[in-house]
Amino acid sequence: MTINVKNSPALVLNADFRPLSYFPLSLWSWQDAVKAVFLDRVNIVSEYDQVVRSPGFEMRLPSVVSLKTYVQPAKYPAFTRFNVFLRDRFACQYCGDTSDLTFDHVLPRSRGGLTTWENVTTACSPCNLRKGGRRLAESGMHLSGYPIMPTVHQLQERGRSFPPNYLHDSWNDYLYWDTELEP
Repeated sequence: MTINVKNSPALVLNADFRPLSYFPLSLWSWQDAVKAVFLDRVNIVSEYDQVVRSPGFEMRLPSVVSLKTYVQPAKYPAFTRFNVFLRDRFACQYCGDTSDLTFDHVLPRSRGGLTTWENVTTACSPCNLRKGGRRLAESGMHLSGYPIMPTVHQLQERGRSFPPNYLHDSWNDYLYWDTELEP
């Protein structure tokens, strides 16, 4: 893949040289990376061959930057649809399908179930419709694993199982992907 100025993201590392996030991978647009350099918020670790110019200035685009100030990772992960899907490996917890994913309340909301880590699981639309507003025992369905609140570390590790389609060579020294995955 050829990198051009329009598509030259910078990998963003914390001050300890670890990515802020694996999934989604912590990337900034080239414009945000250049702005952070000028505001003296980051150190340039690696650069692309591409150059941006103004009448009195020329700069190679950063491909990897590290924050000058350490950002403390969150203690608890945000409850979001994306994070629930990531916790559940982007697969229906009833049948294993990976398409048309939705939330399912294990204890239905109509029966007092809350929208929490421990009560929401990933389900494909057909399984979600099949279960409907019934409890698990009433539906005859079974979960492959019961939902829990993951730690931030668990979500980061899970994110390593889903490398992006494109990784620039200059990023390789800072990213550690699950090596058991098929290419």
